Amino acid sequence: MSSEKRWIWEEVEYPNFTYKSEVINPLVQKITLHQGCLIAFTSFLNEENLKERQFEILSDEAINTSAIEGESLNRDSVRASVAKRLGVFNFNTKKVDLKTEGLIDILIDANTNYNQDLTLERIFGWHHALFQNGYSGFSKINVAEFRGSEIMEVVSGAIGKEVIRYQAPNRERLESEVEAFLKWFNAEEESLVKAAIAHLWFVVIHPLDDGNGRISRAITDLVLSKIENSKVSKLYSMSTAINEDRKGYYEALDATTGFKHKKDSLLDITEWIEWFLKTLLTSLEDAKRSLHYVVEKTAFWDKHKESELNARQIKVLNKILDKGVENFEGGLNKRKYVAIAKTSTTSATRDLQELIEKGCIKQKEGTSGRATSYDVVV
Repeated sequence: MSSEKRWIWEEVEYPNFTYKSEVINPLVQKITLHQGCLIAFTSFLNEENLKERQFEILSDEAINTSAIEGESLNRDSVRASVAKRLGVFNFNTKKVDLKTEGLIDILIDANTNYNQDLTLERIFGWHHALFQNGYSGFSKINVAEFRGSEIMEVVSGAIGKEVIRYQAPNRERLESEVEAFLKWFNAEEESLVKAAIAHLWFVVIHPLDDGNGRISRAITDLVLSKIENSKVSKLYSMSTAINEDRKGYYEALDATTGFKHKKDSLLDITEWIEWFLKTLLTSLEDAKRSLHYVVEKTAFWDKHKESELNARQIKVLNKILDKGVENFEGGLNKRKYVAIAKTSTTSATRDLQELIEKGCIKQKEGTSGRATSYDVVV
């Protein structure tokens, strides 16, 4: 490697990261407000609703934190593992996968045991849970220990045209690097900026053969969960928001860790923190919308708890309420009812008329005949 400093850890003052408060503080204030709104929403949720939301978020978090690394998990297996861990819902034990269970254990640990110190033993325990058979794909790796002596590089591009996007600190530095990270992490007061720095710093060290990204996101969860005093799972999924902007994720890392040269010090990580907080804000906004639908759905069924509806009608109404009435494009019509309920047009006509009579739906103004559509009354 050239003697010219290229990577963030080669900076003389590393790891004394800096950032521009005037850029970051407004985002922190906005996120704090959204966190408060989200907590307020939970007061409208009964225990069943809360469990259901935790179930969905844990499932999404597991699927998306893996997808960021290009690994596809079987959704049925994930949901079965989450259901088993939460002790809710019926599930097929044949669908439970050992590796998936390990990932779920990590996420639950990060979201519930956040008052415990982060230790090297804990990180290695998480690593073992991810790679219980000792392999990453077809490659044997060091599990529950530091990576080997080979140079650790993050590479992209086609074979023969590879580009080195990042090179991590050498193996002989790892013990001291991780020790400094853990000392800072356990002493630093919880904050949104700490969550962003912890994520980046662990990725910079890259102490493991594989799984560094997933563990860095679990460490992020550890901080956010302590801020919010979460139980089992937060009510939003940061990894889902990251996965939806993977390009932005890697561009923010490229701009911070040294792949893209900057005129000022690499230790100014404003760009990374700004991207991180904007992504967190997106996940909170998504969660707020989803919880609004949960509250709306709960109020709807409270209103209609005495209505005698058949299984088809309940299925169709729940489909719309789960999605959000305003998001059900074009409203409900007979064709959609038939498709969702998997029933005949005759049954659909009868069911729709009954739903109108019971005040569950109303005909959209300006629609008639074959173009008639309906809105759920919430």
